Amino acid sequence: MTPAEAAPTAESARPATAPGSVAPAPGATPPRNPLVARAAAELIGTALLVAVVVGSGIQATELTKDVGLQLLANSTATVFGLGILILLLGPVSGAHFNPVVTLAECWTARRGGAGVTLREAAAYVPAQIVGAIAGAILADAMFGKPLVEWSTHDRSAGHLLLGEVVATAGLILLIFGLARTDQLRFAPVAVASYIGAAYWFTSSTSFANPAVTIGRAFTDTFAGIAPGSVLGFIGMQIVGGAVGLALVALTFMRGRLAE
Repeated sequence: MTPAEAAPTAESARPATAPGSVAPAPGATPPRNPLVARAAAELIGTALLVAVVVGSGIQATELTKDVGLQLLANSTATVFGLGILILLLGPVSGAHFNPVVTLAECWTARRGGAGVTLREAAAYVPAQIVGAIAGAILADAMFGKPLVEWSTHDRSAGHLLLGEVVATAGLILLIFGLARTDQLRFAPVAVASYIGAAYWFTSSTSFANPAVTIGRAFTDTFAGIAPGSVLGFIGMQIVGGAVGLALVALTFMRGRLAE
């Protein structure tokens, strides 16, 4: 899963947001917040996102044995939680919560576009991973589970890996597409809605996030993923990110001015 950015990509060189205007959203990293504050926002946001995903999964399995209802509860909580986190922390860090989004922004910036620098990415990505692990441990603690228990939920099948490519490509296309069309103000609703839908239309239930994937390996609950499946998921998420950027370049190609 998950915001946003995901989050693709507003311009870090852009002046501060004017009073009364819409705050930056994923992919629109604000330029004036100290890097330590932005990294902290990424850590906290990713931790809370994973706590929502894992915690709602635990709650769902304790309330019903119907797998469909479990997934519905899990996806609904994730939609609301992700939307709120993007709205709250977007003005601070851009609310990436996702290394693929951060690296996609960094790639865009290195090619002359807007986005985070390598230095910023080097702070964001570890913060996201630490936050994801902390969020899984927090969720387990809240429900009286072992704080760290490696997941036994194998997700290595080929069709699940394809689902991760599709989920991640769609997320990158959405976020960077919103940025290209100057509609990032809709990111909290749009990104959360996409992730909620992708829970259901992708075979993998849309992890679409390497940090979240790592964090979910630390919990042997409904939302977990076996450690042996983590590298495959992350590899396909990176592929999906590249596919998403290619789709953005193709779909939002800038036309030449008529002579």
